[in-house]
Amino acid sequence: MRKVSWLEALPELMESLGQTAWMVGWSFLIVVALGLAVGVLLRLASPDGLRPNPIIYQSVGVVVNLARSLPFLILMIALISFTRWLVGTAYGATAAIVPLAIGAIPFYARVVESALREVAPGKIEAAQVMGANTWQIVRKVLLPESLPGLISGATLTLVTLIGYSTMAGAIGGGGVGDFAIRYGYQRFNGEVLLMAVTVLIIIVQLVQSIGDAIVNRMAYRRG
Repeated sequence: MRKVSWLEALPELMESLGQTAWMVGWSFLIVVALGLAVGVLLRLASPDGLRPNPIIYQSVGVVVNLARSLPFLILMIALISFTRWLVGTAYGATAAIVPLAIGAIPFYARVVESALREVAPGKIEAAQVMGANTWQIVRKVLLPESLPGLISGATLTLVTLIGYSTMAGAIGGGGVGDFAIRYGYQRFNGEVLLMAVTVLIIIVQLVQSIGDAIVNRMAYRRG
């Protein structure tokens, strides 16, 4: 295979960035929605939660822990049949959304549970005294009070998804990871490989900086 310069590879890199944005963007939305639901369930069902339920807490906790313990590359391979059944193919950016989401939901669920634990018990008790039910406490007390932690966790999850997406390229998931393998690693082209790595570093830094800025702004307003 002929080596290409970074300038020749630039159009392909831009297309790969679009694929990465597609798979990471959609998987992030799924992770935030389902991870938030699972995290709230874990907090409510925990021994010191609003609705203690040892069976639910232990059952969901075991599933979450098992999913978190699997290396992402192994998880992608294990989910090939399920991904093909769900989206019609096991390859490409759209197919990569499935393992990306499944791999990150347990991670964000634990982040949500931890953030909800930081809410002062006195605020929850005050809401109960005023007659608020469980859903009202979750919606008006737990989630608003833990919002900085949730956003910080979401930022960390997004950065993790970007890292996962590069591994998806190893089995045909597309994106910048696939670009780096095909144009950099397989062609022994260090220049193009360095360009791909640099782009990923810039993206991660931007995401982290934006997330930190949002959290700091919220903390300033509350302070």
